[in-house]
Amino acid sequence: MPGGVNSPVRAFTAVGGVPRFIDHGKGSSIVDVDGNAYLDMCGSWGALILGHAHPYVLEEVEKVIRKGTTFGAPTAYETHLAHMMVDAVPTLEQIRLVSSGTEAVMSALRLARAFTGRHKIIKFDGCYHGHVDSMLVSAGSGLATQNIASSAGVPPEFSVHTISIPFNDREALERIFASQGSEIAAVIIEPVPANMGVVLPENGFLKALRDITRKHKALLIFDEVITGFRLALGGAQAYFNIEADLCCYGKIIGGGFPVGAFAGSKAIMSLIAPVGTVYQAGTLSGNPVAVSAGIATLELLSQSNFHANLNAKSDRFVSQLRSALNSAVTVNAIGSLFTVFFSAQPVNHYADARQSDLFAFLTHYQHLLSQGIYGSPSQFEANFISAAHTDEELNRLVKAIADNVLDKHD
Repeated sequence: MPGGVNSPVRAFTAVGGVPRFIDHGKGSSIVDVDGNAYLDMCGSWGALILGHAHPYVLEEVEKVIRKGTTFGAPTAYETHLAHMMVDAVPTLEQIRLVSSGTEAVMSALRLARAFTGRHKIIKFDGCYHGHVDSMLVSAGSGLATQNIASSAGVPPEFSVHTISIPFNDREALERIFASQGSEIAAVIIEPVPANMGVVLPENGFLKALRDITRKHKALLIFDEVITGFRLALGGAQAYFNIEADLCCYGKIIGGGFPVGAFAGSKAIMSLIAPVGTVYQAGTLSGNPVAVSAGIATLELLSQSNFHANLNAKSDRFVSQLRSALNSAVTVNAIGSLFTVFFSAQPVNHYADARQSDLFAFLTHYQHLLSQGIYGSPSQFEANFISAAHTDEELNRLVKAIADNVLDKHD
């Protein structure tokens, strides 16, 4: 395998040392093949909002997997999950299940172009929307760690219709629409970027984005692969009270299995084949085993006060962490996502994040590993708190972070 891994960030290039090969996980912890246990703050990059190996999710998956693993034909499970998602997110009317967030974004962009009859897409610097050719322009995630603006092997013609502007920059947004508004099919955004580290939208930014896209009859696409069903049951749309035209999902709706989805109004989604002329297909789309894990997960997330309790626990942790660090570094957080930036300056967009001290992050990450804590192995990624984390475990994390950070600033 190139680099010994199947996804670049796993190679530990940004944090040094040897990647941990994981043997198993339970609740808030993982154990590597050498028997070392870690408090897991990565959670499969946010997929495991319930923690590892949740008994109810495993029970439901075991029931389904004994019936067969895949059929390449419709099952009741995929319809059940679609109904659950539509019930949770009022703006959604129809959903197409796929197998990854990248596939969801690729399909949503194709659909937006077909619906509007336009070609150009606006994205934001540092926002990562999977490894779709046209989205590998000023992207975050592993591309940020590797310090490359795009990927080799992508012809310039593939990205010529992609316009990338700074996150939180209303003036740049207005300039682009003033000059090219009639050519813009859609604006795609992580409503809370998590692939340049967690960066919060400034007050009014998402509303301004919604207003300007409506004014110019462009679609607004929320990439909720990370925020979907995490910030709230209705995701970022519910959290910020902003209605998107199309949404992309992943991570949580698979309950630990590979699932993605794109969704929107019936007027837009009816362009998808077999009803319309926009082609999209996948043998494993709506896989019954993966979808059953998603159904079980959303059932638990739908319970009263699930998100209120998770977010309150996360807020307590962040408050204690900020108090302990005393502005030595910058902590960006929202809901159950957080990033510690090794920068004393506020981080409001990609250029700010790039000013972080990457060597300090590397040594800090190795310190956490030595303390039995496994975080997301890149400065430009989010860390995730799950329902399985306890206050005691999070207090331990506060101490481990503060001991290392404050020692460096003494």
